[in-house]
Amino acid sequence: MLSLRPPSIAARCAAYRALAPGCRRRLATAPQLRKVVFSGIQPTGVPHLGNYLGALRQWVRLQEEAAPDTTLLFSIVDLHAITIKQHPADLQQWRREMLASLLAVGLDPARCVVFAQSSVRQHAELMWILSCGASMGYLGRMTQWKSKLQLPDSALPLASSKDQLKLGLFSYPVLQAADILLYNTTHVPVGEDQAQHLEFTRELATGFNHLYGPLLTVPETQLSAAKRVMSLAEPTKKMSKSDPKPKSRILITDSRETIHSKLRSALTDSIEGVSYDREARPGVSNLVDLIHHFDQAGAASPEELAQDLKGLSMRALKEKAADSVDKSIKPIRERYEELMSGDQKKLISHAESGARKAEAMAESTMQRIRNAMGIGW
Repeated sequence: MLSLRPPSIAARCAAYRALAPGCRRRLATAPQLRKVVFSGIQPTGVPHLGNYLGALRQWVRLQEEAAPDTTLLFSIVDLHAITIKQHPADLQQWRREMLASLLAVGLDPARCVVFAQSSVRQHAELMWILSCGASMGYLGRMTQWKSKLQLPDSALPLASSKDQLKLGLFSYPVLQAADILLYNTTHVPVGEDQAQHLEFTRELATGFNHLYGPLLTVPETQLSAAKRVMSLAEPTKKMSKSDPKPKSRILITDSRETIHSKLRSALTDSIEGVSYDREARPGVSNLVDLIHHFDQAGAASPEELAQDLKGLSMRALKEKAADSVDKSIKPIRERYEELMSGDQKKLISHAESGARKAEAMAESTMQRIRNAMGIGW
């Protein structure tokens, strides 16, 4: 079993020198490092405000601020989605809705690569290769499979959960590592909840390079200032698609009337006035956060904004929050409706074009890996 302890520089150099000369020549032809950003999102249909503020808006900002030679890849990670049972017709529709959503929020296929993970076969190929060196012990400490099965942090993979736990869910982090390492990714924007998986990716890349030479780029974890948006029905929990209450979340395609209706029914409290305290007043603080997130020219912080709004009634606060949200997502909603009601072949062509670009990059990586491992011609 491959050790995941990062080797010393001397050890890595010795391993590289031990390779056959021809293999070293192939490694020398690897492309020079330049900034490559990769991130993915599962096809859960139309994103809600938590998805938008936590990831998608950050992606658009990266696209706008990146240097011209930076490669940007954003993937609909549908292979990850099937770690839990999916209805085929629903999954197909959700993939299309997510694609339209990515374009609607502002991702430009002319500037970045937007594609479906399952359209690039090399993701699965590299996952298998990495799986052969991934530690069961390390994977057993991951939180993903435990949270999906609602198990305690102390749960063991081969104990009482063995009938529930499927291999795909357990090895999810290996596929995530393959997604990233396939493109010589240098930076991965993630929230703190994914930092553990990125560290695992770094360990896999380092261990692989220790055996075969400097083939895989060890990526940097780029922690994004992910905006936490809480449920409108239970403001102590994050906004989620899995919540059975539709009024707990606002979708980026919700109409003005729907937004106002959902926010009017948002859970707050009976304390007079507005103040910001996530512990004591989670519902009110969530509304203040929403206004702050969508009013970029407003107060410098939610606390400062709450001071400005302290005299408002709950009804007025909810109306202001609804107006702020609707004003910001209206262009997104209109663009989404245009894409979904238009030529579907044209919509899908953006993902197909992105997949061809991604596959060319992925195959270049895999050719070097196959040659170094002795499984290439």
